[in-house]
Amino acid sequence: MNRLRRDDDDAPARDLRRAPESSSRPRSSSSRSPRRRPIILIADDTTDTRDLYAEYFRTRGFIAVTAADGAAAVQVALEHVPDVIVMDLAMPQYDGLTATKKIKADARTRRTRVILLTGYPMDTIARKASEVGVDRYLTKPCLPDELQRHVNELRRPKGAL
Repeated sequence: MNRLRRDDDDAPARDLRRAPESSSRPRSSSSRSPRRRPIILIADDTTDTRDLYAEYFRTRGFIAVTAADGAAAVQVALEHVPDVIVMDLAMPQYDGLTATKKIKADARTRRTRVILLTGYPMDTIARKASEVGVDRYLTKPCLPDELQRHVNELRRPKGAL
């Protein structure tokens, strides 16, 4: 099943969620206005982690969409063009590095900022993450308020204080 599920839809799905006010059409970066709610994609195969971060960001005014594996993360990113993606490293289908590489290769999502969140604090992973376009590399556990600090920093225009 590859369909998206709204938060209020009871039908089975791949645990992809979008807020009711979000559009199912891709947005171009030129259509972004400073007044719209920021969109964050939480891609993690662990349901509790995914739901915790998504709910946290929703309570902070974000539109949070989720994906349960790397292939779904690519699909959701291309559909919603989020401001920031929080990407787990170890996921089914595509790992976080492969999903990031595919997202960064598409013109619609080339500039989308990506935070790789992993329990594997290894220099080789950090190097590979940088090579595929990851903007931040954070290790688990990562408290939601700490994650939001990094998300907010990445949402600022480059060169802004």
